[in-house]
Amino acid sequence: MRFSHLLRGTASVAVLTAFGAGAAYAAAPAPAAAPGQPNTVSEIVVTAQKREQSLQDVPIVVTALPARLLQDAGVKDIKDMQILTPGLTVTSTSNETITSARIRGVGTVGDNPGLESSVGLVIDGVYRPRNGVSFGDLGDVSRIEVLKGPQGTLFGKNTTAGVINVITKEPQFTFGAGADVDAGNYNYLHGDAWVTGPITDQLAGMLYVADGSRDGFYKVNTAGGPRTDTTDQDQDYWTVRGQLLWQPTDKTSLRIIGDYTKRDENCCVAVQTLDGPTAGLLNALAPLGQGVPVPADPYSRVAYANRATTQKITDDGVSAEFNADIDGVGKLSSITAVRHWDSTNAQDIDYSGADLLYREPQGNDESFNTFSEELRLAGKSEHLDWLVGGFYADERLKMDENYYAGDALTPYLSLLFTSGASAGLIPCLTGQFSGGSPLCNGQGFGPGKIVEDHFDQDDKTWALFTNEDIHVTDKFDITVGLRYTEDDKKLTSQYNNLGNNGAACGGAIANVGANWAALGIPPAEQGLPFAVMCLPIFDPLFDGYVDHQSSSENFLGGTLKAAYHWTPEFMTYASYARGTKAGGFNLDRVATASGSPSDPNFGVVPVADTSFAPETADSYELGFKSTLAGGKLLFDATAFYQQFHHFQLNQFNGLVFVVDSIPEVTSKGVDADVVWFTPVDGLSFQGGLTYADTRYNNFTAADLVNAANFPSLSLLPGNQISFAPLWSVSGALTYDHEVADNIRLLANLDAKYTSEYNTGSDLDPNKEQGAMTLVNARVGIGSTNRRWTLEFWAQNLTNVHYKQVAFDGPFQGSAFQQTVQPNHTYFNQALDTATYDAFLGAPRTFGVTLRLRY
Repeated sequence: MRFSHLLRGTASVAVLTAFGAGAAYAAAPAPAAAPGQPNTVSEIVVTAQKREQSLQDVPIVVTALPARLLQDAGVKDIKDMQILTPGLTVTSTSNETITSARIRGVGTVGDNPGLESSVGLVIDGVYRPRNGVSFGDLGDVSRIEVLKGPQGTLFGKNTTAGVINVITKEPQFTFGAGADVDAGNYNYLHGDAWVTGPITDQLAGMLYVADGSRDGFYKVNTAGGPRTDTTDQDQDYWTVRGQLLWQPTDKTSLRIIGDYTKRDENCCVAVQTLDGPTAGLLNALAPLGQGVPVPADPYSRVAYANRATTQKITDDGVSAEFNADIDGVGKLSSITAVRHWDSTNAQDIDYSGADLLYREPQGNDESFNTFSEELRLAGKSEHLDWLVGGFYADERLKMDENYYAGDALTPYLSLLFTSGASAGLIPCLTGQFSGGSPLCNGQGFGPGKIVEDHFDQDDKTWALFTNEDIHVTDKFDITVGLRYTEDDKKLTSQYNNLGNNGAACGGAIANVGANWAALGIPPAEQGLPFAVMCLPIFDPLFDGYVDHQSSSENFLGGTLKAAYHWTPEFMTYASYARGTKAGGFNLDRVATASGSPSDPNFGVVPVADTSFAPETADSYELGFKSTLAGGKLLFDATAFYQQFHHFQLNQFNGLVFVVDSIPEVTSKGVDADVVWFTPVDGLSFQGGLTYADTRYNNFTAADLVNAANFPSLSLLPGNQISFAPLWSVSGALTYDHEVADNIRLLANLDAKYTSEYNTGSDLDPNKEQGAMTLVNARVGIGSTNRRWTLEFWAQNLTNVHYKQVAFDGPFQGSAFQQTVQPNHTYFNQALDTATYDAFLGAPRTFGVTLRLRY
C-alpha cells in the first residue's frame, strides 16, 4: 500500500462512515480545546494497578505521557518516547527487531530471542513477548505509562525492571475523523488517518491506517556488490488497525481490536569508530580498497557493506476485552489475544566491503505465535479494594539461522597474522602456506552456505495473582499483592553444516600442538587462530546434531506497600516488590574445547545444556507525591534501592554471543517527576530526572556458570553497567493559545540530558558514549476549533552525534586486552588490536505536518 493509495482509501472510509453515521455527523461538536491534554493534576489518570486511578493516588513511580504530549514530541514508536522519559533508554542493533528497552540502566540485550525482556511491554492489556516484536507505529494513542521497578504482581512476565503500558484510543459513539500528513528531509513521507463513530446505538467502530517511507540515514559503499542498495536504515511500512466497541448495557462492554503491519526495509549497517590493524587486510581484499574507511569517520554516515541488509516484518493480531459489572460481586474483566509476528533479515556480518561472512534473508528468520488470556475479578468495600486473577500464555518461537562464507574469508584468514612467530600460522591452517611444509595440512573455507540451523521453542506460562488495597483509616492504606507463576519451556535445536567449513576446523585441530610447535609457533600464539577456525559456526561436530532441552520453573513474587495521605494533596509511601524473569536457553551454537591438543580425541564439542537461570529483582522505594498550586503543579520524588540476582547478560565478544548470569547487580538512586500547568494561559511543563547508580557487584570467575567466560567480563565487577547513565534529565515545554481571531499558536520544546555511559556489554572503554543533550522542537498555527493545524518540526535539532551501541568488529583483531592481576584488572590499550564498530543514533530530521480534524 503506497502513500497515495492510503489517502484515497482513507477518504473513501471517511465518506462511508459519515454516510452511516447520518445525523450523528451533522450533530458532531467541534473538537475539544485541547484533546488528550489534562489541565489539572487530578485529571492525570493511570491504570498502573489494573484500574483507573488518579496518578497521585498510586504508590508507584509512574511517568504518564498524555496523547497531546506524545503528538507534540513526534512519538510514533517506543524509541521516540525516550526523550520524554528520564531513566528510559531504547536502542536497536543489526535490525530494528533487535530493540531493547532499559529502565534505570537495567534491560536485556535483544540480539538473542532466547532471552526475554526485563522491561515488559503491554499494549491495550496484551503482553508482547519481546521489545522488538512491538517496535513500530503505535497508532492513535490515548496515553503511555512508564512504570519503573519490578511490576511482577499485576503485569507478570518480563517486568523485573519495569513496564511500558500503552493505551490506545477506543471507538466513540460520537462521530470523529482526522488525518495527518508529514513530509521531511531524507524524502520522509508519512500519512495516517482515523475515523470513529456509531454503527448502531450499542456498537461503535474505529479504523486507523498509516503509511510511511523514508530514505536511509546512511550512504553505503557497496564495494562492487552484489548489494545494490546504496542507502540504509530506511523506512517503508504500512499499518491498519480496526476496532469495534459493543456496549449492550451500561454494565457490560466488549472491545475487539484487529491490527496488521507490514515493513519492507533495509537495516542496519554499522560504521567503524576506530580502525585496528586489520583495516589494511580488509582493504586489500575489497575492490579498489573499499573494505573499511581509513581513518574511521563514523559521523560521515558512510558505511561499507557488499551484502544486503533486507528486513521484512509482519505483525498482526486480534484481541478481545470483555468487562462486566456484576451486582453484589465486582467487575469481571477478560482479555484474550492471538498474535503472530514474523521477521526475515539479511546481514553483512563483517560490516565491511570485503566478502567475509553474511546472511541471506531466505532461511534467516524469526517468528512468534502467541496466545494469551488474562481473567480478573475486582471489587471494593468500605475498607478494601480487592482483585484476584489468572494469566495464561502460550508462546511458540521459531528461528532459522544461516551463515554464508564469502570469497574473501579464506584469504583474509590467511593474512590475519602477519608478524612474529605466528606469521605462517593461518596460511598453514588454510592450506595456503607457500613454504610447502608437510605439517601444513589445513583447508580453507569454500564460498557459499556453511550453516543452516533451526530452533523451535514452546513456552507455556500460567499464573495466579491477587492485589488488595486495605484502607486502614481514611488516610492510611496498605497494599498487599502476591503472584505465583509456573513457566515451562521446551526447545529443539537442529544444527547443520554445509560446504567444507568442518574440514577447515578439522585441519586446525590436526595442526595444534606438536605440528605447530615443529613450525616454531609457541602455544601462546596458537589459541586465538584455533578459536577462529573452530568457532561454533565452523565446528564439524555440530553437523546433524539435534539437541532437546526443557525446563520447568515456578516463582512466588509480590509487593507490600504502605501509603499515608497527610492531606488530600500530599502522600508519602514505602514499598517492597519482587519480580522474576524466567530463565531460558541460548538460541545459538555453544561449544567448548574437550581434552588437550596432545589428545587424539581433542575437539570442540557442542554444549548440550545452553540454559541460564531466572533473573529476580528485589526493590525498595520510599517516596512522596504532592499536588501544589491549587491542583496545577505535581511534584513527585522517590528514592529506590534494587538488587537483581542472576542478571542475564548477552555479550558479543567479536566472535560469538555469550550468555552469562551475573551474580548480582545493584541499582540505587532517585526518581523525580514534575508537571506544571503554569499561570500563563496555554503554557505547561512536564519533566523529571533519574539518578541511578546501577553497577555490578564484585564477582570472580568462580561465581560464573562458565569460568572460561570471565576474561571478557573482567571489567564488569564493581563498575557501572552498560547503558546506565548516572544522570538522566528530561523536560517538555508546551504552549497552545489563541493569538488572533480563530487562530491559535502552538509550540513545543523537548530536551533530554544523559551523562556519559558505556554502550558495550563488556565495558570496553572504546565503547563509551559521552554526555549529551537531545532536543526536539515543534511550532505551528491552526484554527481554534482544531479543524486544521500546520506544524514545523525538528528531531535532534542540534544534530548531536551519538552511538546507540558499539561493538567489536567481527573477525577484525583481538578483542580488548586487559591485564589481570591478583587484586585488580586494568585495560591495556597497547595490546588492543580490535576494530570497533557502532550503530549510530538518528541524525537531525526536520519537516512539516498538516493535521485535519472533523
